[in-house]
Amino acid sequence: MKSTTCFAFKGFSEQQTQSLAAIAREAASSKGRILFQEGRPARLLYCLKKGEIELLTKVDETVELPITLLRSEGQFFGTSALIEPHVYSLSARCKTDCVFYTINQEDLTTLGRSDPDLGFIIMTHLAKTYLDRLTETRQELKIHFKTIFKAMRF
Repeated sequence: MKSTTCFAFKGFSEQQTQSLAAIAREAASSKGRILFQEGRPARLLYCLKKGEIELLTKVDETVELPITLLRSEGQFFGTSALIEPHVYSLSARCKTDCVFYTINQEDLTTLGRSDPDLGFIIMTHLAKTYLDRLTETRQELKIHFKTIFKAMRF
């Protein structure tokens, strides 16, 4: 795994990249497979290499609400593995056949403790990702509210 492969790891030194590569595992999954479920313990951080991943939330037992679709190489997800209480806040499903990297939360935490600069870089990228996703969600809400208000006009 190269640091340029995953957005969360851009800016690493060669040594940091090698340390990360030692704990990263490449995996593949078929279309339709659930990688993790909302509310379950978050043990793995994922980085997309190829394919499409749908992040979604359950509205109730029968309705799922798609939140976003990840398509670009380097997008990372399962970030709840990095933040206490380490519980996934969304579910992730393969929309197509996928290839991705996984990194065990405990291994990454240990690595971050031994190299605070590495941990700082990851958390900076994580904050930017959350801010971008929050901005995107706000835009979606604006669109939905405009649609609702237009429909309410008689």
